[in-house]
Amino acid sequence: MLSIDPGSQSTQDNYKLLIGGIIPRPIAFVTTLSEDGVLNAAPFSFFNIVSADPPMIAVSVQRKSGGVRKDTARNAIAKGQFVVHVADEGYVEALNATAAPVLPDVSEVELAGLTPVPSEVIAVPGVAEAAIRLECVLEQAIELGGTLNAPGLEGDGVPSTDLLIGRVVRFHIDEKVYRNGRIDPEALKPVSRLAGNDYAKLGERFTLVRPT
Repeated sequence: MLSIDPGSQSTQDNYKLLIGGIIPRPIAFVTTLSEDGVLNAAPFSFFNIVSADPPMIAVSVQRKSGGVRKDTARNAIAKGQFVVHVADEGYVEALNATAAPVLPDVSEVELAGLTPVPSEVIAVPGVAEAAIRLECVLEQAIELGGTLNAPGLEGDGVPSTDLLIGRVVRFHIDEKVYRNGRIDPEALKPVSRLAGNDYAKLGERFTLVRPT
């Protein structure tokens, strides 16, 4: 068994171990509105559930070099709103197209040929192609990274990540994936992230009964 000190190697090397070992990861396709009203969008695979009461999710948005916030984090924090879509096979190629490095005044939604759809509770639109989308208000934005408080460890003082915690204020579920209050995974056809340029489909399923 290898023992690797993350402080002894580069951020990129640590990144490779994380994204290669923590798999598969669900993908959040997030839309936000800029100050100028541009509908920005991007996929993030550092994403999961936080709570069911109230329903909350978390998306971790890594910053650019120098600690510069990405459009998604900047817009979500400024507006206090964003929409999270579950990635599925039906629009995964368009989703991937939104990861292109474009200027903030370019709408990735338009660039990828996706269809904006108004939200019911918040001002930020979602996209119609996703089978599941979640309207969220920003519960909390937490800056992470930078200075470390552990003995013998030091940081540069500049946060490297914005952790966005969103409270879900509206679920939008396509009827084709909805079954008696539950989501049918076979109908949803979710897509997950692996490492590099690789993705995964749902794959084989098995059941284990939780012990009582």
